[in-house]
Amino acid sequence: MRSTTLLSVLAFFGMASATPLDGDKLQARAIVPHDSIGPVLPKTQGGKIGDAMERFQPFLHIAHGCQPYTASNEKGDISFGSGGLQDSGNPSAGCRDKNKGQTYVRAAWHKGKFGVMYAWYFPKDQPNAGNVVGGHRHDWENVVVWLDNPDNVNPRIVGFAASGHGDYSRTTNPIREGDKVKVEYFTQLGLNHALQMSNTRGDTHWLLQWESMDARSRNALQDANFGKANVPFKNGNFVNNLDKAFYLSLVREGALDLFREWLLSREWL
Repeated sequence: MRSTTLLSVLAFFGMASATPLDGDKLQARAIVPHDSIGPVLPKTQGGKIGDAMERFQPFLHIAHGCQPYTASNEKGDISFGSGGLQDSGNPSAGCRDKNKGQTYVRAAWHKGKFGVMYAWYFPKDQPNAGNVVGGHRHDWENVVVWLDNPDNVNPRIVGFAASGHGDYSRTTNPIREGDKVKVEYFTQLGLNHALQMSNTRGDTHWLLQWESMDARSRNALQDANFGKANVPFKNGNFVNNLDKAFYLSLVREGALDLFREWLLSREWL
């Protein structure tokens, strides 16, 4: 009798299951309003890679539109209500809270350099009041900070890229304060929002690494449908985005332009 009771108690708490729960199979728990959950406590891996993620986290200044919000909590709730925040009214209406933001991070070696992607979720992308053109629910934007090697005693930024409407602007000399690039969320020609470098120092938000998330949150972001916005760091998107953001492509393009100019300057052409 006592053993039967004990097994019942253990089973209640998930400790006596014949088949262990697979955390990676857990699904999103609920779809909730965008402003109903707060950021997850900072969580990155240990060692030099984790140190680099924290050291080079950019400052984010909001020049126009929404503040960043948390996209999913540890239970797997997705923070976009009945389909995101309606892109109407004022561009920042319903999304001005500066205490809801989360910075998502994922990093990897790519083509011989170490790329650290920092990403933010915005409940809507509304470039104009009343949403005359270009607006939609949800926006994901990100930057990639390229390092020479996080294992070095003093890692260096060797490149930088900022997202905008599915592409990236790239540079080898980003505007920074100390080790942190200064980034701005702005409206691009009144058509959509994007990220660019800025002279204005913004804020940092609690840093959450993709691999360190609770499996429920990670699966929720992997499977969620954000409409025209895509989670940039999820499986299936991450490597492709690193490829588009690779700063050495900019160097090669510049070299090719110079070579073409040199060829055109030859009298024998």
